[in-house]
Amino acid sequence: MQTDPASSPSRSGGAGFVLVAAVLWGTTGTAQAFAPAGFDSTVIGALRLVIGGLALLLLALCRGGLGRLRDWPLLPTACAAGFTAAYQVCFFAAVAKTGVAVGTIVGIGSSPVAAGLLGLLFRGERPGRRWLLATALAILGCGLLMASGGSVSVDPLGIALAIGAGTSYAAYTLAIKGLLEGRSPDAVMAVVFCLGAVLLAPLMLGRDLAWLAQPRGVAVILHLGLVTAGLAYWLFARGLAKVSVATAVTLSLAEPLTAGLLGVVVLGERLTALSFSGIVLLFGGLVILTVGGRKVAASAKGVC
Repeated sequence: MQTDPASSPSRSGGAGFVLVAAVLWGTTGTAQAFAPAGFDSTVIGALRLVIGGLALLLLALCRGGLGRLRDWPLLPTACAAGFTAAYQVCFFAAVAKTGVAVGTIVGIGSSPVAAGLLGLLFRGERPGRRWLLATALAILGCGLLMASGGSVSVDPLGIALAIGAGTSYAAYTLAIKGLLEGRSPDAVMAVVFCLGAVLLAPLMLGRDLAWLAQPRGVAVILHLGLVTAGLAYWLFARGLAKVSVATAVTLSLAEPLTAGLLGVVVLGERLTALSFSGIVLLFGGLVILTVGGRKVAASAKGVC
């Protein structure tokens, strides 16, 4: 059995890359708030993969890290692309069915649990007590943060789709973790994103794309594609190569933390006592994983 790689001296730096990626993901909702009227969330999800995938593909080609495509394992690559596309579809459908608050908290809250189980079953990773404590605090904080958003609508199909989104996120993280062994992060994400975009391309047929002709529409799509997809997932892959699947997914809970803070600072939303409590718990869980991991790594160096 493997232990949590985040506590290894040689891999303790990966948490920082994952945290920065999650912060960039947290700007997604704020960016969509500036999109023109009539925008289509399904189109946004598909174009996000297309632009991010092309940017990463160009980077991989320039750095010569793509290698020969026939050397890529077919099943893990297909699974990574399939689960990446499935996450986009399930998440946006869940939000449409049961609302932003419930869809987000069930989707994001279920992903660390799924990641812990999948990492244990398929990679033999044992997250440890620190991960359990950090995950519990972060999920509770996420729940308080989302619950303070107003009225709650619970739809059984929406809940199922949200759980599907969380499981898809954990599953593609697991698949990408395997692909990173012996391959560069930019090459892995380029291949996964481009294949995922191909899978989502049929969903764009018959959609209204008129809003993309507006400058704000172009700006939003470029930000989502280049920053929240291309750059963020490149950083995420670099961090994932150094930490366990469970740790990476739990650290990704910095995404709703960032989204909540941006809602207050940029969009002028009010921070309730419940929201503040959620932010404190979320931040505490993330600190346990990052600072705690560095302390373990430092003590290990002292022993050597």
